[in-house]
Amino acid sequence: MGEQRVGILMGSDSDLPIMEEVASTLDQLQIGYEMRICSAHRSPEKATRYAKDAEGRGIKVLIAGAGAAAHLAGTLAAHTILPVIGIPLSSSPLQGLDALLATVQMPSGIPVAAMALDKAGARNAAILAAQILALGDPNLTGRLKAHKEKMAKEIEEKDRQLQAKKEKET
Repeated sequence: MGEQRVGILMGSDSDLPIMEEVASTLDQLQIGYEMRICSAHRSPEKATRYAKDAEGRGIKVLIAGAGAAAHLAGTLAAHTILPVIGIPLSSSPLQGLDALLATVQMPSGIPVAAMALDKAGARNAAILAAQILALGDPNLTGRLKAHKEKMAKEIEEKDRQLQAKKEKET
């Protein structure tokens, strides 16, 4: 897989099923990553240290998933110049609305790219990280193009199957 270029962070181990979608998508694109649990609230020093040390370890993009108050992405962004991508998770009674609002309401000068909720957001975060990394990596650019072509072919096949099924019914 090569060097770890993406840091995947989550506020709790309960976020792991969603954040594994990030890892799976990065695996498909052959991008190395590391995955950590650190909370903006329960382990703020660890989150700050991670953000400050990531660039020195070769990390190029940070992806943070968190629910409820969802401060992890903002905490990381406050302590690094690396791109930070936030995935709001629907782990609270507000079903992710709180996390979404927290992720998109970053103050000026502390950018966080906000994704969709949960699995779609996790997959999109991985693809956005890949697109950022591909700016300096022609091989990754090719893998991204192939990934998008594969998605298009899958849709074409699903449409073909639907049309065949409808034809049988008539």
